[in-house]
Amino acid sequence: MASYNNDKMRADSPGDDVMRDSHMGTGRYLATRLPTLKPPMAKAPNPFKLLAMLNLQQWLFFLVAFFAWSWDAFDFFTVSLTVTELSEQFDKSTSQITWGITLVLMFRSVGAIIFGIAADRYGRKWPFIVNNILFIILELGTGFCNTYDQFLACRALFGIAMGGLYGNAAATALEDCPEQARGIVSGMLQQGYAFGYLLATVFARALVGTTSHGWRPLFWFGACPPVLIIIFRLCLPETKSYLERDAVRKANGNVAGTFVAEGRVALKKHGLLLTYLVLLMAGFNFMSHGSQDLYPQMLQNQFNFSHNAVTVTQVVANLGAMTGGTVVGYSSQIFGRRFSIIVMCLVGGILLYPYGFTDNKRIIAAAFFEQFCVQGAWGVIPIHLMELSPGSFRTFVVGTSYQLGNLVSSASSTIESTIGERFPLPPKGQTKRYQYGKVIAIFMACVYVYVILLAFFGPEYRGRHFDVAHDEDLDDATGHRGLTGATDNGKHDRHSSDAEGNREV
Repeated sequence: MASYNNDKMRADSPGDDVMRDSHMGTGRYLATRLPTLKPPMAKAPNPFKLLAMLNLQQWLFFLVAFFAWSWDAFDFFTVSLTVTELSEQFDKSTSQITWGITLVLMFRSVGAIIFGIAADRYGRKWPFIVNNILFIILELGTGFCNTYDQFLACRALFGIAMGGLYGNAAATALEDCPEQARGIVSGMLQQGYAFGYLLATVFARALVGTTSHGWRPLFWFGACPPVLIIIFRLCLPETKSYLERDAVRKANGNVAGTFVAEGRVALKKHGLLLTYLVLLMAGFNFMSHGSQDLYPQMLQNQFNFSHNAVTVTQVVANLGAMTGGTVVGYSSQIFGRRFSIIVMCLVGGILLYPYGFTDNKRIIAAAFFEQFCVQGAWGVIPIHLMELSPGSFRTFVVGTSYQLGNLVSSASSTIESTIGERFPLPPKGQTKRYQYGKVIAIFMACVYVYVILLAFFGPEYRGRHFDVAHDEDLDDATGHRGLTGATDNGKHDRHSSDAEGNREV
């Protein structure tokens, strides 16, 4: 098997796959979807050996990206975990408070565009730092809001800051990563989201309602760790992949002009692919937000769980998510990206009934395995997007497709809570109760079908090279063939570390 994969790599480069895909007719492309879904069963070393392939700098890049992405998730979930308290504070319904979630999701695409272009043009480092400075300012601001309008305004601005992080974090962690280790590192990185959710759940239990300031200490605390993340990033250089690309632009004599030319080439050659990525990420964001945002509310409102029981369930669910993302991310290196996503969606669909209808402590097991599937599929996404994206705009495309998908799915929690209010349960005192579990199950079933269809018909470039020596778009933009001189040394170094694997159309 290893010999076969090596032979295929030598005979069939990732660039050939991309070019063949772009020139293939629609009928021929559709005819290849089922055959290319067959798991390649690529040989993968022991996961610990894969992680040992990363050098110290690559590990540091991963860690700073992981911590930043974790805190991005923490900041996002501070609202969904304090819906009840915020409703009481501002005298608004659950649906009105969830507009705070919706606004963050809507405005994150603005941040992704701004910071994505900045990171691809000026480097990964300083846009990353500016992102985290804004986190500090706006998280503190949220904690001092006294009116509903102030709260919404602060969360909208927060969405812009949050939107710029994901693409930058993925590029920082993965673009210098050894090829064979990409799958497992992708899965580990994505689980910063679940880890941040876990931290938010724990600290919400510790800080919300335990002082005279109510929900506010959770937001004030959220402004502190980004200070450490900024210091961490200041101590690290730019990624080698970005420096290599920047050297080519400088060698061409006009950095800004070359960057603009790269953009024209990317839009001309990959416009349809970019649309596909947005649609795919819309499905994935519906999947995560649809299964998570109102789940604590469901446990507390519909099933009358105590705060402690909700915390335990959420912790176990996120442990399942972290396990699933890492395991499936690693497995996608063996079975393929599309196949891994589809399998997780199928299993997740089967588990929806116990996830939304078990009204006792046994729901903890359902929560663990449902989030194993949801975040298992997500574990493939960072590297899948990186491999599909044009090299010159990797941060922009990864971040913007993710955040535009968020924009499309931004009303998911509001939709669920609004529909849930049409299925009332007997009230508990003055508290109105609703069948949120039924709504979550129906909503998620539709989302799973949608994601399965998109993954089935979509492309996959597993094992694609990230260096400029293999970037035909940059070659076209600069007018050079082979990108000699500036990239010869980098090409030789990267070839020595490239792992075996195959790439499919």
